[in-house]
Amino acid sequence: MAGPPSMPMTTVSIALALALLMATPTWTPQTSGVTARLRGVSAVNDRVVWASGANGTILRTSDGGRTWQKLTIAGADALDFRDIDAVSERTAYVLSIGSGAASRIYKTTDAGATWTLQFTNSDEKAFFDAMAFWDPERGLACSDSVEGRFVMLATTDGGRTWSRVPQNALPPAVSGEGAFAASGTNVAVLGKSDVWIGTTAGRVLHSADGGRTWTIAATGIATGDATGIFSIAFRDDRHGIVVGGNYRKEGEALDNAASTSDGGKTWTPIKGLSGFRSVVAYLPRTPSMSLVTVGPAGADYSSDDGRTWTPVSGEGFHAFSAAPGGQVGWGVGEGGRIAQLRW
Repeated sequence: MAGPPSMPMTTVSIALALALLMATPTWTPQTSGVTARLRGVSAVNDRVVWASGANGTILRTSDGGRTWQKLTIAGADALDFRDIDAVSERTAYVLSIGSGAASRIYKTTDAGATWTLQFTNSDEKAFFDAMAFWDPERGLACSDSVEGRFVMLATTDGGRTWSRVPQNALPPAVSGEGAFAASGTNVAVLGKSDVWIGTTAGRVLHSADGGRTWTIAATGIATGDATGIFSIAFRDDRHGIVVGGNYRKEGEALDNAASTSDGGKTWTPIKGLSGFRSVVAYLPRTPSMSLVTVGPAGADYSSDDGRTWTPVSGEGFHAFSAAPGGQVGWGVGEGGRIAQLRW
């Protein structure tokens, strides 16, 4: 039986190009109303998103980013809020970075109308970089190492108390090992007890029991001055990815990504990113292997677990968060820049 007539090659090429274009995520700029550098973002759903950054800046939208409200924490105007974690539409934690007392954690339960100071760092040698939460009550915050030991805090009561993870539970750090406070995503949590932390030394710490015991593994990511792991993400308890590079060389992508299929015990190099990347995220409600990576100079998209990558047209951003269960996310960056990503 004769088949349908073949399409002309030009028609096939155009159809393939259109399909590829439609499959690639696209950015839509939004107006934040601020000019501060934004480094943290946390999407609760496709309507409520929180963002944070320099000069004590905290923003919140309840209409998907059509309008953004600037929130205020008394006495925090000089703080640099590099990480914000929203656990509901009305409840969020925000972390400021810096040595000693500049590292703090605040919490709101009324959509940002009021904030409670939960933790102020008293160790002048510690410098907290990021945090993550399994649920509204249980979370973890990490610092750069101090005198060859990792420094971590854990809470099991919604931040009312933050306790230091015992030193004998943690492996030793290499000299100067810490984390990059770039996007709040160098800590990844999953399920009820798994947590992974990417370090400046290109290594990944992993705990499968909520932070009580830890292992560590090398990833092969390039390390050195301004270079290492900046972000980590897992789609299940076995498959994950790390990205980074040298933030002073935004256009280079040398040994700056790796993946794992055994929960972080071993890592395999990934090629194809178009530059330094400060955040990586799995996209929900798509094939489970879809990823987006974002950096100050641009973004890349993968639909095959990072084996191949396609540049995403548009400006770059420091941080990114995808709305759980949706097909939309937000990037934040320099000069108060915010954009919505749809896929």
